[in-house]
Amino acid sequence: MADVNRIKRAWASDRPVLGLWCGIADPFVIEQAVALGLDYVCIDQQHGLVDYSATVAMIRAAGAGGCSPVVRVASNEPWLLMHALDAGALGVVIPMVDDPAQAARAVAACRFPPEGKRSWGPIRAAAVVGSSDPGPLAGEVLCIAQIETAAGLDNVEEIAATPGLDALYIGPADLALALGLPLAGAVDDPRHAAAVERILRAAQAAGIRAGMHALSGEQARRYAAMGFSMLNLGIDYQLLTAAVRAELDAARG
Repeated sequence: MADVNRIKRAWASDRPVLGLWCGIADPFVIEQAVALGLDYVCIDQQHGLVDYSATVAMIRAAGAGGCSPVVRVASNEPWLLMHALDAGALGVVIPMVDDPAQAARAVAACRFPPEGKRSWGPIRAAAVVGSSDPGPLAGEVLCIAQIETAAGLDNVEEIAATPGLDALYIGPADLALALGLPLAGAVDDPRHAAAVERILRAAQAAGIRAGMHALSGEQARRYAAMGFSMLNLGIDYQLLTAAVRAELDAARG
């Protein structure tokens, strides 16, 4: 079967993808969101409230809605990447990647031997991809390195050139901290903008994609116009809070 990853299909036709970051550990949130036509959801195991049982349920909900489930793992530990992929994730985002050796470590965890070191055990992945063959199983998986540290920025060109890496993804808040910038207004600071531009150009020069962690549709549109191919629209709990705040303010007059 294969060809199930909506992100890969969009990229093959040079269309950017739009997604939602999910830190609320409940598949109902994903069921409601993917019905709106999202390309992907990213299940956040690093900063979200999501354990492995919730991750599996959320992956299932995303897939049922025709949306590609991606997991941001808590750290660059091969077993965490393999666990997410075996559960049916079609991509993994690896935070805090500092150098090409760390990027290669992540890629190896996503590919089966002889190309990598992923252990065999696609407990849900085989059904999701529609094949138990290592080729399609690994071929549908995206390995995405998050660039958000001073070391990662310094080494971004070498990281982007890592064989088997599919994309770079920018964590703008941690990138701001790495640059010594206050979080408030950081994305409009010329130093932050220059770092973002450098990461984008490194990905393009290496022939891979670049993603941006935008926090609104307006931001996502702006970054898509720059050439980013993977755009987050917001974070579930922040969007919920903003909507409730707006309605509460309206009710109070």
